[in-house]
Amino acid sequence: MANELNGLKPQAIWKIFSEICKIPHPSKSEAAISEWVQNFAKGLKLETIVDETGNVIIRKPATPGMEKRMGIVLQGHLDMVPQKNNEMAHDFEKDPILPRIDGEWVSATGTTLGADNGIGVAAALAVMEATDLVHGPIECLFTIDEETGMTGAFGLKGGLLQADILMNLDSEDEGELYIGCAGGINAAIQFNYQEEAVPADSVAYNVIIKGLNGGHSGVDIHLGRANANKVLARFLVAAASKHKLRVAGFEAGNLRNAIPREGNAVVVVPKAGEAAFAEFAKAFAGILKNEYQAVEPGLQFEVAKADAPAKVMDAKTQFNFLNAVYACPNGVISMIPDMPGVVQTSNNLAIVKMEKGKIDISCLLRSSVESSKEDLAAMMEGVFLLAGAEVKFDGGYPGWKPNVNSPILKTMKEIYQKKFGKIPEVKVIHAGLECGLLGDVYKNWDMISFGPTIRYPHSPTEKVNIESVQKFWDYLTETLKNAPLK
Repeated sequence: MANELNGLKPQAIWKIFSEICKIPHPSKSEAAISEWVQNFAKGLKLETIVDETGNVIIRKPATPGMEKRMGIVLQGHLDMVPQKNNEMAHDFEKDPILPRIDGEWVSATGTTLGADNGIGVAAALAVMEATDLVHGPIECLFTIDEETGMTGAFGLKGGLLQADILMNLDSEDEGELYIGCAGGINAAIQFNYQEEAVPADSVAYNVIIKGLNGGHSGVDIHLGRANANKVLARFLVAAASKHKLRVAGFEAGNLRNAIPREGNAVVVVPKAGEAAFAEFAKAFAGILKNEYQAVEPGLQFEVAKADAPAKVMDAKTQFNFLNAVYACPNGVISMIPDMPGVVQTSNNLAIVKMEKGKIDISCLLRSSVESSKEDLAAMMEGVFLLAGAEVKFDGGYPGWKPNVNSPILKTMKEIYQKKFGKIPEVKVIHAGLECGLLGDVYKNWDMISFGPTIRYPHSPTEKVNIESVQKFWDYLTETLKNAPLK
């Protein structure tokens, strides 16, 4: 089915993308695509390097008269996300992707397409292959394992690349230029508690929050959506104070990078006060509905009778745990001062799970400013240390601080306006991009990210807009022709 793409323009990109689709390349299985890319470059008699991590670097000299232009790195990742429909018999380690034209789009047959980031890789290779383009010194950097761990970006060493500008070809909206992204770090917090007998004459309830929208903990964090962990903690702190509530169970959230959509706590209250407790819960549900009616129309908060638990958490740890979760910074912490409406720093109180004498809490902290990320981590650590918890941070990666005065940004805004009649949108994404890691190694790089329009990446409905690929190619080649002077 790759032959379906033969009539599409620009053929320079589509013919290479068709070949990429034939080669299995899920994350952590990039050996075949890496070998193919190396052979492609060697066939063009271009210098080719594979670093110790597995990243592929290719160099092409400037065309005559362009030697004084700044060198540019065209960067993308070799791996793709392997997702398929249940009824599709497809082995991503062996079978080719089957692309097809669907109106104005190219999609795959029952699987992810791999336009993320196969189109970017194809565009970079098309530049290396072209004999009719005008450009300064060009390097390609193709990283491995971007989708599951950014392994290639983490492993890149300094001194391998010579250029001054990095153009990341992994964005997904034509007409947008990205000039910054958030770095991140994971927080792992643990409480130990003693199990105690359930107080006499108690009745048990499940406290349930559900129907929340959730969403991406970076891209959607500015939308003000409710966090199931914060809602539960807010209710339980108040109910413990007013109604002598004791906690026997607490569980909400399941992914670090997703805003928790639902949660459940198992509690007991004195039987003599259960009517007052029920009224309190009903009033609290009303408060939530009022506060979140605009952003969480499906919110459901309820308490329901439950089987009696075997044990409850000791009172001291319960007080410390609930108040620490309640006090934990969550959501948007700060905005970028010179980019109104763009989040700079945030936290997602992602997962709380209580069982067998331990409570495990996971958070994902993000910021495009490294010092702000460190400040937030210290703030959170202070909250939980005071509550008697153990706090550890790991998996940190740097952000990409936006530079609104970037020379390549200025050049690309001018080119886009001249070529397409409007100014491109300049954005910062509150999520991780490889640029943060790469720019931390090559601190001299002036960086920008752009690409064609891709929808529903990481899913079997992934598709790339055909017209946007042509615009992306025209924009890329015109930018290379007009790269800033050294």
